[in-house]
Amino acid sequence: MDFETLKQSSSNFDKLTKAIEANLNPEDKQNNKSKYQDDRFWKPELDKTGNGFAVIRFLPAPEGEDLPWQRVWSHAFQDVGGWYIENSLTTLGQKDPVSEENTRLWNTGLDSDKEIARKRKRKLSYFSNILVVSDPKHPENEGKVFLFKFGKKIFDKITEAMKPEFEDEKPINPFDFWEGANFKLKIRKVDGYWNYDKSEFDSPSTIKENDEAIEELWNKQYPLKPFLAAENFKSYDELKAKLDKVLSGVRNTGTAEDVMDPPTSPTVSEPVVNETVDTSVASTSNDEDDGDETLDYFSKLANDD
Repeated sequence: MDFETLKQSSSNFDKLTKAIEANLNPEDKQNNKSKYQDDRFWKPELDKTGNGFAVIRFLPAPEGEDLPWQRVWSHAFQDVGGWYIENSLTTLGQKDPVSEENTRLWNTGLDSDKEIARKRKRKLSYFSNILVVSDPKHPENEGKVFLFKFGKKIFDKITEAMKPEFEDEKPINPFDFWEGANFKLKIRKVDGYWNYDKSEFDSPSTIKENDEAIEELWNKQYPLKPFLAAENFKSYDELKAKLDKVLSGVRNTGTAEDVMDPPTSPTVSEPVVNETVDTSVASTSNDEDDGDETLDYFSKLANDD
């Protein structure tokens, strides 16, 4: 897709809406154990009061790609054999050993086994290009294009903007250069977790003053498809060997969520068992809100061990 086609298509709003409805296909990766700072990524910071604020703008699909985001499932938990922090093969529509083990545990019908499976459930991350409009903690980032990793809570905000619930609300495409809207990212610490409930989209506006500036911005975007590249995923056999080592024959497990002293998990309904998909053992109220921050915390703990 060239720039003129992009402008005329208005970022394929209908196509994106369908992708939202289909909840997309599996997603991607990033080496969670990487100790170096990837300068392509932007991440908000909290102030001394535990709050954070920034304004960003989601950008359309990069040249040659159809969607402005990619999704990646991953697992992160600890047992007697150490940490298990890996991208899930369910991202690629393939069988994953942790998902299979979770299905087995859930199907025993024992509450203790279901609790173990819940602690090992998948984490969902999204990756998109953004323009940083305002970053009070790091103003040097303003006006620059970055990759942004976020979880289901923020993606729900995008979904709500594109498919509003009420008749008096007009749908917007947050990824559109000309008719999109800035996203006011408002973060609070709630029970130890990053909470995004107060985040919201501003009124629709053009991202730049002219098409030349917009095209220049578009050319600075990062490709998203590489997040699904095979090298970002270990083989089934490698993951199985890692899982066996971590579990070491002991079923009881904990996650970094336990380390962070989260609130008690609410009751969840039984998932439909599917051999090729994670049981997804239901989500807690906090699981989807800040999976990225929790996963980053897991990685940091694992690297420190």
